Amino acid sequence: MTRNVEGLPAPHERRSLREAAELTLDEVAAAMGVSAATVRHWESGRTNPRGRKHAAYARFLDGLTAPPAAADADAAGPPGRTDPAAPAQPAEPAEPVLVAVAPGAGAGAEGGPIAPEGPAVATDTADTADTPVDDTGGGAAGAVARPAVRPLLGPADAFDTLYDRAAPALALQSYLLSGRRALALEAVDRAFTRAWDQWPEVATDPDPEGWVRAIAYEHALSPWHRFRRAHRRPDPPPADPADRILLDALLALSPVHRRTVLLYDGVGLDLPDTAAETEATTLAAGNRILHAHAELAARIPELADVPVEKQSAALRERLVALRPPFALTPRPAAAVRGGGERRGRQWTRATLGLTAVITAATAYTVATAPTRYDPPPAPGESVTGVPPLSGPQQLTERSRQLQDKLRTDPQAGPARITPKIE
Repeated sequence: MTRNVEGLPAPHERRSLREAAELTLDEVAAAMGVSAATVRHWESGRTNPRGRKHAAYARFLDGLTAPPAAADADAAGPPGRTDPAAPAQPAEPAEPVLVAVAPGAGAGAEGGPIAPEGPAVATDTADTADTPVDDTGGGAAGAVARPAVRPLLGPADAFDTLYDRAAPALALQSYLLSGRRALALEAVDRAFTRAWDQWPEVATDPDPEGWVRAIAYEHALSPWHRFRRAHRRPDPPPADPADRILLDALLALSPVHRRTVLLYDGVGLDLPDTAAETEATTLAAGNRILHAHAELAARIPELADVPVEKQSAALRERLVALRPPFALTPRPAAAVRGGGERRGRQWTRATLGLTAVITAATAYTVATAPTRYDPPPAPGESVTGVPPLSGPQQLTERSRQLQDKLRTDPQAGPARITPKIE
């Protein structure tokens, strides 16, 4: 086995080891605390883990290549391998990511990364130690404990699982993008409403959280919100001065830089995934992150003294520790599903009503329209071929008598036309 990336096997060998151990992408993702799409990228060589995920993944692969005897001798074996006689070992904690914590919440709200699960299954790691192990299996991996998988009850159960996992963190991310509580909760509600309306597409998507996150980010960063009266008044700033400085610095960035730095430093996506979600090339996404870090370091005194190569880790810690001045509590999942269904019924009723009106108008027009065509009378036409009347007009009999009288009686004056009694 060759080691080509800082102690990790070659990408094709990573997949071979997983297939030899008869593990699926979802099982490896659940053990590593990442999404199945991330594991697929690691095995294709598109991306490589970093930080704690890199060390945990290296130990996981070493556990797949170690013989069963070595795994039994090592009590603290790599994650993914268990001894039937020994309790299950806890997984290595992953890098911190941006999670939503209400003011005054306990330490349990500051968990590790949000590991996206597929909407079709849910894992239960508490039953891992009781899972039977077969040490006689073929391949170089030997026995590997698999997390117990329980089928979900239906689409509503899968949607509620996704909503409970992603909605709190997505509300905080939308707040950091917009700086407004009402807009952040509205973005989360709009994203999950669309997800429920298009649930067959979301359920088969490799990264359902990314699908919902893209919708929420687009709504939170829409430039049309500035014309809404409800969003003209700013929300109260955070109580902590450091949080206030960080939020003002984030809102001072351009929307594309704000979204890129939040995905890379807040959510914890790697550079290729960040570029894909922002619809940019990897080089463009890297340049945006460098420019955003420079602008944030110029506005945040805590980052000004940090070396450039450590600014990403320092910014990630500051984003995780930021606390808004109010609780960002999304609506219950059942209310979101009910609102989407109610809106769908209203649109259906409106469509049926409009169709009925058009049908009635068409029927009335058909009933009152004439059944035959009556052409209008033709306009007058000029007659040709008749010679025009020329010369003096023909005299009538009375006119001729008057003319003869005037000729025979040359007397002048009025007496000339006086009648005579003969």
